[in-house]
Amino acid sequence: MLYCFRIEDLDNDGGLLDELLSALDFDHSSWFDRETGRVWHTVYSLTPELRRTARERFEAELPSWKALGVDVGDLEEFDLKSEEWTEAWKKFFKPLEISPRLLVRPEWLADRPKPGQKLLVVDPGLSFGTGQHPTTFFCLQTIDRLAQQGNARSLLDAGCGSGILAIAGALLGYDPVDAFDFDPDAVESAKANLARNGVTSVVPTVGDANEYPGRAGGYDLVCANILGHLLRAFKVRIASWVKPGKYLCLAGILNEEFDALAADYRALGFEEIERASLREWTSGVFRKTV
Repeated sequence: MLYCFRIEDLDNDGGLLDELLSALDFDHSSWFDRETGRVWHTVYSLTPELRRTARERFEAELPSWKALGVDVGDLEEFDLKSEEWTEAWKKFFKPLEISPRLLVRPEWLADRPKPGQKLLVVDPGLSFGTGQHPTTFFCLQTIDRLAQQGNARSLLDAGCGSGILAIAGALLGYDPVDAFDFDPDAVESAKANLARNGVTSVVPTVGDANEYPGRAGGYDLVCANILGHLLRAFKVRIASWVKPGKYLCLAGILNEEFDALAADYRALGFEEIERASLREWTSGVFRKTV
């Protein structure tokens, strides 16, 4: 059984609230009624207690979200059989071509990669990360591009969620690849997805960004796809994981947060070499100059 609450989104297309729920790592789905134009978002939890916690987090964030233009109707709690939830997930994920070298698809579809293209099969389970979110897509493209350029060989997936970035790195030739997440359920999901893709060289671990030691000497590429306030709180530790002259990919950042966050990392010896914005999110690639 899953324990849920549903919110009607009065903001027309529902895109902003969907993104903000994703940023909180809420397991959720969205539904749009084409006949009426109404939009609902449903948040899923494993226990009534977790539902209460999720609801409290949602209600605590709502005042600041309203300042961004979010408008919601009444909140409704209900219970859902697990098998019904599983089928609901499947409606929202389609094959996603990251590049001519990488195709991501959910395991329940049978789309085949093109010649020379690696296939990454993912089951989101109860963990964030399918490639559909703009920030994850940006990280995947960065991993692919730097691998093609020969500028990066070692990779850290910080806040690995489903493990999709670590898997992509391993498939595209990164070695070594490390991954961690503070959520034990996310780490279990990542392990299952790594096994699903035949990747045995990566062993994700449970860890906190403030304490994770990283590999001695650092990494050629660190992907930190976590919330903006965490990227700021742990910036010194995150910076320490990157080898001099190598790369840091920051994602999970709302548009209005990015400039200030970029300034924080410039002060730590990074130069910004790329940024991209999609909907409410801006992501960037930085090079460590010291």
